[in-house]
Amino acid sequence: MNKNRVYEENVREIVGRPGEMRERERSFDAPESFGEALATVPAGERIDLEVRLESVHEGILVSAEARTTMHAECGRCLTRFTEPFRVDFQELFAYTPTEADEYGVHGDHVNLEPPLRDAVVLALPFQPVCRPDCPGLDPETGDLRDAEAAAESIVVDPRWAALAGLLDEGNGAVSEAAEVARTAAETKDVDRASDPESK
Repeated sequence: MNKNRVYEENVREIVGRPGEMRERERSFDAPESFGEALATVPAGERIDLEVRLESVHEGILVSAEARTTMHAECGRCLTRFTEPFRVDFQELFAYTPTEADEYGVHGDHVNLEPPLRDAVVLALPFQPVCRPDCPGLDPETGDLRDAEAAAESIVVDPRWAALAGLLDEGNGAVSEAAEVARTAAETKDVDRASDPESK
């Protein structure tokens, strides 16, 4: 049996009848996984699908929402975790597809697998995190850091240490120059005030 058959929606009742609409809900197990990086929807994961099928002159307009569970590995601490995942899409399945049309009506059905896969893969995070404030791993020991340690420890790449020193020196020089300029300005104001000809 073709694995993609679970994604097919029968549209026989509304084909060629603009204005007709059908709404359906169903659940099934994903026959194949979605995504290949740190975040995926693995094969066998339950997918709840809500679909609205609208007949228009050009074809069948499909609006769908899919809810499932994302399995991921934290990009900071490498901890595996799961969390609810939702995605929606809207696509036109044309009666007579052209080069501009990605999807078409096949006989009495439409196949939702390609647009659903595109929507899921694009929505999956590239660098998932187990929680927003995850401190990640200690770069030296590889152990999980606590939040306070992560905030306190700032590791400076030794290649940039010399530049950091120059920056500190530069900031000090700027401060000294500003103080000299301020003192000179004050002295000039005092000289003007004591000079009768300047009034």
